[in-house]
Amino acid sequence: MTLLAYAAAAAPVAAERAWPVRALHLGWLLHGVVLLVSAGVFDATQAGWRIGFAPVLSLTGWLVLLVHGIESHLLPVAGVRRALAVGGVVVVGLAWVFPGELPMVAHSSLAPLHWLLGLTSYGLFGAAVLHALMLDTTDRHLRQRQSHAPVTATFGLPLLRLERLTFRFVEAGFAVLTAALLLGVFSGQWRWDHKTVLSLLGWMTFAHLVAGRIWRGWRGRRATRWIYAGALLLLLAYVGSRFVMEVLLHRAQ
Repeated sequence: MTLLAYAAAAAPVAAERAWPVRALHLGWLLHGVVLLVSAGVFDATQAGWRIGFAPVLSLTGWLVLLVHGIESHLLPVAGVRRALAVGGVVVVGLAWVFPGELPMVAHSSLAPLHWLLGLTSYGLFGAAVLHALMLDTTDRHLRQRQSHAPVTATFGLPLLRLERLTFRFVEAGFAVLTAALLLGVFSGQWRWDHKTVLSLLGWMTFAHLVAGRIWRGWRGRRATRWIYAGALLLLLAYVGSRFVMEVLLHRAQ
């Protein structure tokens, strides 16, 4: 049902039609139920949420849709419904094919908060990437336009407001990621492995971007390239490493 709802939301129909938006909302609600089921909320015999690259991608996609839903009620954000719906189909489909291997085991009382902050940072950076793509698309359209009409974003937002929103998500994600890494040190989750190294590289990339934005006024494509690079490093840190272990090496951990 979740896949069908997202697939309906991805239908190429006119933007003024209301039912694709309702289908996206329905898909998001059903997606949330799927995540609760995978976490063992309705099954007392399941010992927690099953880890894996696909479940993490699925939760990240759900969080991005949550952010978009909240944002849409505050600001008119148009033109991203199909992209979000297609993303929903992809992440839910992957989680169905690759449901994960082992449930999470907390080695300290701080571990659940460490995981929660880490996943929240994934959602915030996912929203930042979505807005960076919107920013780049708008900038490209403006460069191609020959008229001198007011500078308005392709997605229904003024360009400067869209830019501010993009970096608000970056700053929020960076703050949450910093807290997650600090908790990782004190929660017994810290190990010097490829996941830790890639996470630190991602943190350093976003730290460099935030510093460049504040002190050098980085904007446009120069800034969005740093967003993509940092998000890719964080994606490789957990999702990439788990994909290699689960799919390529067929190892549980």
